[in-house]
Amino acid sequence: MTPGGALSQVTRATAPTVPGTLRFGYGTNGLTDLRLDDALNLLADLGYDGVGLTLDHMHLDPLAPDLAARTRRVSRRLNALGLEVAVETGARYVLDPRRKHGPSLLSPDPEERARRVGLLSRAIRIAAELGAHAVHCFSGIQPVGTDEDTAWRRLADALAPLLDDAAAAGVPLAVEPEPGHLLATLSDFHRLRGALGDPAELGLTLDIGHCQCLEPLPPAECVRAAAPWLRHVQIEDMRRGVHEHLPFGEGDIDFSAVLAALAATDYRGLSVVELPRHSHAGPHFAELSLPFLRRAEAAASAPSHGAHRVPSAGREESSV
Repeated sequence: MTPGGALSQVTRATAPTVPGTLRFGYGTNGLTDLRLDDALNLLADLGYDGVGLTLDHMHLDPLAPDLAARTRRVSRRLNALGLEVAVETGARYVLDPRRKHGPSLLSPDPEERARRVGLLSRAIRIAAELGAHAVHCFSGIQPVGTDEDTAWRRLADALAPLLDDAAAAGVPLAVEPEPGHLLATLSDFHRLRGALGDPAELGLTLDIGHCQCLEPLPPAECVRAAAPWLRHVQIEDMRRGVHEHLPFGEGDIDFSAVLAALAATDYRGLSVVELPRHSHAGPHFAELSLPFLRRAEAAASAPSHGAHRVPSAGREESSV
């Protein structure tokens, strides 16, 4: 690490948290060309508060035989850098090298569903070891030939033992509404919550871009509506009706309004930048994203925060 990086560690470790200040992280699924240590060093040097750690083969492999030792090393590194962490489980091919996000909690084969449950149970244990504020997960796509009621029963049945694990570990399980999945909207989250009896361990991952993509409410209103169940936040730009994660300023979201709404909630976890398809230029977008978010946060506190748009974080240059 550079001398400046070492200085940033000391500053971050000793600086008090300002009440009401939002805490931002960057997802490792947008830094897949970097070794995990290098990614963590980068984020600490840039001033991020934490990291959304996607469990995958190139970083913290949840299937590695020496997982316990690796997890301890990552925990020590996070502590040394002063980085908070959320554990994310959206790795595309971690369980099956041929099927994206397969198998899922909805797979027709009980043994395949059990593999996904096993991965999430392991993620909860990792999260407890790392001191993570949440474990993120999602439902999966409704399989061809499976009716909707059956798919919802499978999802509830698969999550029930994981909620027991989450309660024992003291780490909430935060389900993400994902476009194209069975559980795609906030309304779907409430359907699941009701089916499970509204357990305290079941929380929500709110992806701000997904709100822009398909929710009937604007993203800021989604934040307010989701506040009681909010356990994890992912953030990026997006356009209406198009599920494409975009750098800030390239979509249609009013981030000042979103961050004002988020600051008004009791949510104190990380808001994690999610740009997985920009991983080839991950350091570039990590460097641009945090200043954009801080500008939007400052604009949110101004009396006229809704009257102007925060300047773009910048498009990728052709040389990147």
